[in-house]
Amino acid sequence: MGRFGRKAAHYTISVTALASWLTTLLANSVEVVLIGRIIGGLSFGLMLPLRSILIGEYTSPKYRGAFLTTISLTQGFGIFFVHLIGSLLSWRRTALVCLFLPFISLVMILFTPESPSWLVSKGRYDECREVFHWLRGDEENTELEAMIGARTNFEKTRRHQKKLDIKAIVQKPEFYKPIILMVHVYAMGQLSGAALITAYGTTVMELVMNPSVNSSAWMIGLDSQRVVVNTLAIFVINWFKRRVMLFSTGVLCVASHTALATYVYLKGQGVLSSEAIWIPGILLNIQFFSVSIGMVPLPSVIGGEVFPLEYRSLAGSISQASVAGTMFLVLKTFPGLVDSIGISGTYLVYAVLLTYCLSVIMYLMPETKGRTLQEIEDGYTAVPGGVVVAEESGSLKSNGENGVIVSAEAKA
Repeated sequence: MGRFGRKAAHYTISVTALASWLTTLLANSVEVVLIGRIIGGLSFGLMLPLRSILIGEYTSPKYRGAFLTTISLTQGFGIFFVHLIGSLLSWRRTALVCLFLPFISLVMILFTPESPSWLVSKGRYDECREVFHWLRGDEENTELEAMIGARTNFEKTRRHQKKLDIKAIVQKPEFYKPIILMVHVYAMGQLSGAALITAYGTTVMELVMNPSVNSSAWMIGLDSQRVVVNTLAIFVINWFKRRVMLFSTGVLCVASHTALATYVYLKGQGVLSSEAIWIPGILLNIQFFSVSIGMVPLPSVIGGEVFPLEYRSLAGSISQASVAGTMFLVLKTFPGLVDSIGISGTYLVYAVLLTYCLSVIMYLMPETKGRTLQEIEDGYTAVPGGVVVAEESGSLKSNGENGVIVSAEAKA
């Protein structure tokens, strides 16, 4: 993605997904089916960092949040769609239907341009201008010229510097701060209960409500709510600042976790009746509302905005790797936690961890709504007084007003 471009990475992902479904379709043994699923997992892993980065680089700051929010909506709808056709068709016919989706993606890539941010990172400024105008028209030339100017000055500064080693790179705030931020944002998304309900939904329903509850019906209801609220989030994301939306939904999620833990504990002590399933039903709906409106869509939104161009591919991939690690820990430790401290204790542990994640995010997360990617990047490289860190004194400065980097020679 960083060396060969976003478009080449998109091709690779689509071909890998196509190979996955084709292998599954033609499978004549369980082993071949597993190989197909492994290839599919590889495709999904490759797609995770690309989707937020590509959408963030393509879109205008005015619409970026809404477009990035569609990631969680389309992923949720895709899961719903596969489950639906899987219940109506055989697994082989389901694979045949799914085979057409990466094929359609391959055809669409033929007509999509390369990312203007990647083009400018390679010094292809004329192509960058052409693609940028094709994507956004002529109304946002200020962002375009700021991006090109920042890259030009970066190249000038780099020519005066010795080659940076790995240690020097990882010590840069613009490298490690977004990674630390996104690791905690992604962890918060997993601890919110989205993946947990998907994997252990019926178990959670029976433990929180009672064993006789129609858990399948409740799951369908929660899945439907998720799709509806995810759709609502596309519009809501443009009404509120990112920090306000993240912290408000995060606090709501912590409150629902704590309330569910308290309810189950009191029910176990005989204080509350196990027949009043409307109480946990409301609390679960509140939890899923917070998940669908903020905890799931916002990580994709923020992940498409905070990484500086120079390290966007590497830092984005490192952060996305933490998603798999956190999901693995949450899903694999859940049965053991329930056995040792019960579902009430498990929910309480998640509430504490969510609070920790919110505290770190509150300290590290910049406000990104309405700001260009270049302005967000400048926020990491600038130091008090408006001067940007550089090896050559006076070679690189910030104008201190809108965060656009300009050279000292240009200001003169």
